[in-house]
Amino acid sequence: MKAAVIGTSGYTGLILLRLLANHPHVDEIIPVSSSQYGKNILSIDPGTGENIINKCTSTSAKCISIEEAVKLNPDIVFACLPHLKSAVLCKPFFGTSIVIDLSADLRLNDPLVFEKAYNAPVSNPALLDKAVYGLSEWNYAKIKTADIIANPGCYPTASLLPLLPPVKEGFVKGICTINAISGISGAGKKLKEYLLFCERTESIWAYSPGTTHRHTPEIQQEISLINDNIKILFTPHLAPLKRGMVATATVQLTQQIIDKDLQELYKSYYSECRFIRINQNIPSSRDVWGSNRCDISWHIEDNTLMLFSAIDNLIKGASGQAIQNMNIRFGFPEESGLAISNQV
Repeated sequence: MKAAVIGTSGYTGLILLRLLANHPHVDEIIPVSSSQYGKNILSIDPGTGENIINKCTSTSAKCISIEEAVKLNPDIVFACLPHLKSAVLCKPFFGTSIVIDLSADLRLNDPLVFEKAYNAPVSNPALLDKAVYGLSEWNYAKIKTADIIANPGCYPTASLLPLLPPVKEGFVKGICTINAISGISGAGKKLKEYLLFCERTESIWAYSPGTTHRHTPEIQQEISLINDNIKILFTPHLAPLKRGMVATATVQLTQQIIDKDLQELYKSYYSECRFIRINQNIPSSRDVWGSNRCDISWHIEDNTLMLFSAIDNLIKGASGQAIQNMNIRFGFPEESGLAISNQV
């Protein structure tokens, strides 16, 4: 199978190249980049390894343009482009290749909600109804037949996977408060002062609280599809980590439940999911570093339920989930090319 990665110089693009280089069902990789055009992949990321050379045969392991990539007829395209650009630049591939978009361009169903969150209109509104939200464990059936997959954001992935089962079963009511902490790589390769090492080290910073962060509508959208009476309040934090993400969601219960009830609940939803681990201990980012896994645990305090999760924001929160969605779409084993255990 032939896979194109558009935007190979960013963190998600580079990790996708590494994952695809070792994927047993990907025969050819097409690296695409405007900023790194003509450069050899190993000069951009020496850690990619020699496997990438063997799989970039059509491009001699050099980055090419979108126009050149179109002529190579990729089976699948991974769009690792900035928000507001992805849906436009990928236009030549819609209808000819399966497209997995790692930006936010196609995640929100309502154009007005998108415009409010991103301060700009939707780039390609006609695609919103065609795109499937790619939360792998929840939209498996739709992903299997989708031509366009909107890969979820990292914060929504970490928040939704523990929340959706109790919401689906009617255990949750009222306001859901989510506090999440991310490594700095979640902000991408931006040349911003607040992302500099000296600004972030030995400091944790909360930002865009309540309903003001652009990922809040994404979480709210997926929760409201099940129960539109639950309101999401979400506050992200940046921590002095390269990568990793933990989230704590606090909700009010509609009925009294015990640990056994939750064990059975999560078992019923996730026992067949290779990348979900139900943990007796509160998970940490170190537990899942380098894996495509989401670890989940909980704590019950009277009528309050606290849910804890941990993911690698660059793997399960981005490139790994994109590979997982490709595997689902093409009928490959779901774990193909992905690590279930964390990387030491």
